[in-house]
This record gives sequence, structure tokens and C-alpha cells, in this order.
Amino acid sequence: MSRRSLSSLLTAGAVALTLGLSGCVAGEGSGLAPEATDNEGGWSSDTLAVDFATYNPLSLIIKEEGWLESTLGDDVEVTWLQSSGSAAANDALRAGALDVGSTAGSAALLARANGSPIKTVDVYSQPNWSAIVVAADSPIQSAEDLRGKNIGANAGTDPYFFLLQTLAEFDIGLDEVTITQLQHADGKTALESGAVDAWAGLDPLMSASVVNAGSRIVYDNPDFNSYGFLNATESFLEKSPDLAQVVVDAYEKARQWAAENPDDAAAIFADVAGIDLPIANSVLLERTNLAIDPAPGQKQLDVLGVIGPIFVDSGAVAEQSQIDDALATLFETTYVDSADPSRVAE
Repeated sequence: MSRRSLSSLLTAGAVALTLGLSGCVAGEGSGLAPEATDNEGGWSSDTLAVDFATYNPLSLIIKEEGWLESTLGDDVEVTWLQSSGSAAANDALRAGALDVGSTAGSAALLARANGSPIKTVDVYSQPNWSAIVVAADSPIQSAEDLRGKNIGANAGTDPYFFLLQTLAEFDIGLDEVTITQLQHADGKTALESGAVDAWAGLDPLMSASVVNAGSRIVYDNPDFNSYGFLNATESFLEKSPDLAQVVVDAYEKARQWAAENPDDAAAIFADVAGIDLPIANSVLLERTNLAIDPAPGQKQLDVLGVIGPIFVDSGAVAEQSQIDDALATLFETTYVDSADPSRVAE
């Protein structure tokens, strides 16, 4: 199948992403993790702000089981903030409201390229969390039918970039569609109410719409999804490498726990996301791969290398050199290389 170059596609109908990501690229932090994460000498900070999100199942397990609180004790106050999407998590990281936050890989690259001082310290999942969805009675039968249609998408997130790649795959110019900016939950509502013709959906909302409203996935391509990235601010890594190590240890404990307790993991997911258990099982077992190498590396670079030029062509990043610098500096593997789930208290 022929594929129009992303550059010519996006230039034809340039879309500017206003994501509040400005400033120069930040300097490198050492990010060195300690050899152990005990608090014999006291923890480096008395606060820790981390996020939880329905697109990050491991975060839900860690929060539910209380492992951070048990490990850090009364000396560190753990604050949990819910991220509604990658853009929201990036905003909170940039503002200092979060020390550690979860995003799609594409969103982490975009943020870093535009100067947000974050590092990816763990890859929490390989999800197939995005697809193009239409209403049950829609005449749209395939992605080829999107030409001339109004499509809901949340700019700066994996579903948005999934949409751009889909349009390129089927030689549909951005000037041949209307893209309506909608938060993920609003996109689901707009699709089911008929306010948009199609939606670049995100699980678990997407799977819930399919099961409960009869919505149909008309294009699905796992290769267009970037991985789930766990990111930390450079200032946090420099000031509190001990706490960063505890968080990554907890993530690796949650990965093991989910593999050993899939029913319990699905139940936690269903409860937090407000979805039925069969939908939670479908998302976790059929559309999410948690059994991956958690160290960010070449596989993630390969995916981001495809997505990066989209940012430049769409005007979201000024120059390709910013993408190149971000790809060269985004990953910090020290913590996952040193991870030891056994250090996490029950």
C-alpha cells in the first residue's frame, strides 16, 4: 500500500498543537540511584508526588496495595494525583506538581523536545491502547472512509498521533478532514452522541464504548502506538534518587504481581476505571502487554524515531535537532537496572 510522506501530508494542512510546551532544552542531571533504598540515614525528602492513571495499570496496583507508603513509612508523605491523559501528566510534571508521572512515549518525547526537564526511568507497558472508532450505525467501514469526516482527538497524546499516522497510511491529507480537539472522555461522549463522525480512542474508554454502546473499531495497528513511559523530573532525580529507586522498585513489583494475580489486577482496574470486569480483562489481557523489558532502549527509540518528524512537520517542535537531542537524552536506565522488587514492603 502506498504511503504519502508524513512531511508532505502534514504540510498540506498544518495543525499547530498548543500544549504549553516552551523553553530551551534543559541540562542533563546525574540521576544516579543509590545501591540500596533503605532509610538508615533518612530519606532525601519528606514528600513524594506520583500519579495514577487508568492507562497505566501498574500505577493502580501500587496505589491500591499501598506499597510506597509501607516502604517509606511515616517519614515521607506520598501524594497521589490522577492523570487524565499524557498531556495532563506532562503539565503536572512541568509545573512541579508531580515528581513522577506516566505518559505515552510520544508525549514524553514531545515534552522533552520542547524543554520539559523529564527523564524516562521505566517502561510500564506495551499497549495497543489507540484505534479509530466509529458509532454503531456509522456508514464508515474503514479508515479509507475518513476523508471529509469530523474526527475527535486529544492533541499531544498517542491517539492523536495514531490518527496522524493512520491518515498518512491511507493518503488522506489533514486538509481533507476536520480534527476536533477533545479530551479522551469527551471524545467518547461526542462519538456516541453523534457530535463527531469518528474518534481516535484510548482504552479503557474505547473498549467500554465498544461493549456498552456498540461502537466499532475500523482501524487498529499496534505498530502506531508508542510504549507507556514512566517519567520523572530531573530535579527530583537529582535531589531524591533514593525515592526514585523506591518508585521503580514498586513498579517492577507490580509487574510481577500482575502476572501472578491477573484476576485481582483486572478487578482493581475495573474499579478505578469504572468499567465492567469483562472490559477490564479485555484491555489488560488482549490490548496491553506488561511482560516487557522495562528498560527504555532501542525498541522505544525505533517507534519514537517515526513519530518525531510529525512534531516538526506539524509545528509542535521547531526543529528536528530538538527531536534528536531529546531522543539522545530522554532515557535514564539507572533505576530500572538497579531495580529490586524485594525491597518494597508489603
